[in-house]
Amino acid sequence: MASPLQPLADKLRTQQELERLQAKYVGTGHPDTTSWEWKTNVNRDTYASIVGHPPHLAYISLAQGEPMAKVRAQMIRKMIQPCGPPPTREDEQPRAPRQPSP
Repeated sequence: MASPLQPLADKLRTQQELERLQAKYVGTGHPDTTSWEWKTNVNRDTYASIVGHPPHLAYISLAQGEPMAKVRAQMIRKMIQPCGPPPTREDEQPRAPRQPSP
């Protein structure tokens, strides 16, 4: 016969496992993950998967009519900020744009 505490133990174990996975894998998110952070992680994972699988990269390059090396370089560049710059937070002051160095 199952004890009445069994469902609570399962829930606690599940919560602990989720927290462990979130600490181990950045892209899994957490309660404070913003929409921008989540979208950025998804896009980076997608680009990394395409670059890491040559047949998929070949398919994309064929569809675009570009060499595989060029498409690969474009995908890697897109991984830097796939969703644009991060939005300003409510508790931060907006940053002044950087001036290019001479």
